[in-house]
Amino acid sequence: MHRRTFLASGAAASAAAASGASHLSASLADGRWDDAGRVLERAVADKQVEAAVLHVVQKGAPFTRAYGTAGSENAMFLLGSISKPINVAALMTLFDEGSFQLGDPVRKFLPAFTGDGRERVTIRHLLTHVSGLPDQLTNNNDLRRRHAQLGEFVAEVMHTPLEFTPGARYQYSSMGILLAARIGEILSGLDMLTLTERKVFEPLGMSHSAQGLGRHKLEEMIRCQTEHAAPESGGGDPNAREWDWNSLYWRKLGAPWGGTHSSAPDIARFLGEFLHPGGKAVKPDTARLMVRNHNPRGLTPHGLGFAVGKESGSPGCSARTFGHGGSTGTLCRADPASDTICVVLTSLPGGALHPHPRERAAEAVAAAARR
Repeated sequence: MHRRTFLASGAAASAAAASGASHLSASLADGRWDDAGRVLERAVADKQVEAAVLHVVQKGAPFTRAYGTAGSENAMFLLGSISKPINVAALMTLFDEGSFQLGDPVRKFLPAFTGDGRERVTIRHLLTHVSGLPDQLTNNNDLRRRHAQLGEFVAEVMHTPLEFTPGARYQYSSMGILLAARIGEILSGLDMLTLTERKVFEPLGMSHSAQGLGRHKLEEMIRCQTEHAAPESGGGDPNAREWDWNSLYWRKLGAPWGGTHSSAPDIARFLGEFLHPGGKAVKPDTARLMVRNHNPRGLTPHGLGFAVGKESGSPGCSARTFGHGGSTGTLCRADPASDTICVVLTSLPGGALHPHPRERAAEAVAAAARR
């Protein structure tokens, strides 16, 4: 796919970027978030990052700026693993309806998921990364190369050996989230792309969001800089262009572990549902349930789809912080202690640079939020 498929002309992008850069709340015109903004400005000027958007909401006052080819605060990025809490939220709307309990065994809904200790795996295990399932399938790239649909991924996971006894260890697992999403499809009678649209995006007014592409077009999306990225991104290999992060196949697939598209303000609306539970998507009690730790002492803390605790935030964030990051170069978090939501979306893959500009920008936001 040619780069021009994803990017507007230089003149149009520059004009739009200027418009996006001028959008900020008057109450924050004192420059509170300028240090964070300068991080992204430098990253774009140094040609590390092609596109970025910073969005901060503190005590209800918003601040947004777009950088580089993003052009607008509503630029839509491939979220990577921020997709996980969004898809889990869609699933939890079915929990609110009484369709399942967190302690239900997975095999109750997926009867073929048996043997090798699978009978012990619960829905809670899937959502908190302690199921024993791997992050990615060993034949992940082969499946993508032949444009496999999500049902084929599910079929592979059903027979993938567990790597440890369920609940005994923490191991980040995209495939656990995939099985949880499949249960959501069975219970609702809807595919996950539709379920997420109806249960999360529409109730929260997330008009610049889609699981997969939805009603949007590929050319509307920000291009990922796949060079120096994770193997599943295509890693800049020209032979992977038909299945990499920028391919029409991957953008349409809507993988529940990494295939959501959204804008920074929309992600802030999503986090706001959990920072100040209002019951628009999930019930307030369920919102609070999702952002508390469910793992035993000694294991990495994790909520239902959300990373939780100090480690989920920047230095100085409180133990009540929750959020997620994505390998595509994205980050979002909310800290109830300072009543602050921080969203940093970039086109630079998370593993391409250390420290990553998204982390440095978020650290600057956290420092300013404490002042």
